[in-house]
Amino acid sequence: MLVRTVESIAVRGEPLWLLLGRLALAALYVPSGFRKLMDPTRMADMLAGKGFPAPMAWAILAGAVEFMGGMAIAVGYVTRLAAFVMIVFTVIAMSLAHIYWDLDGAARYAQLIQFYKDLAIIGGFLFVFVRGAGPLSIDRR
Repeated sequence: MLVRTVESIAVRGEPLWLLLGRLALAALYVPSGFRKLMDPTRMADMLAGKGFPAPMAWAILAGAVEFMGGMAIAVGYVTRLAAFVMIVFTVIAMSLAHIYWDLDGAARYAQLIQFYKDLAIIGGFLFVFVRGAGPLSIDRR
């Protein structure tokens, strides 16, 4: 009985659940990208510390990818492409920023949590990549 009820809620509300899922993913990336675009210095400093050439350009690119990719996911425009780009971006970001294996103690644990949080976000983007945006989107699929 409970299983059938939950299945029914999922199926009947699928357009809304897909929209809410997309908005939840976008809620992380849109503000972060906007902050990077308004002040890319912190990100550029982090990249410079890792030896990146032209760190300011990379920081601005990261902000643009986060902001535009997040907006595309939110409104459901070129959703599968946007999800794929966000998967690649998140893999790169988690590999650069959450290197828990190089740390000890509390810092290691904090970065471990962030690393696996990013892995879960990638899982969400994989669902969007496979399923598409749903009918409450610009793509309407």
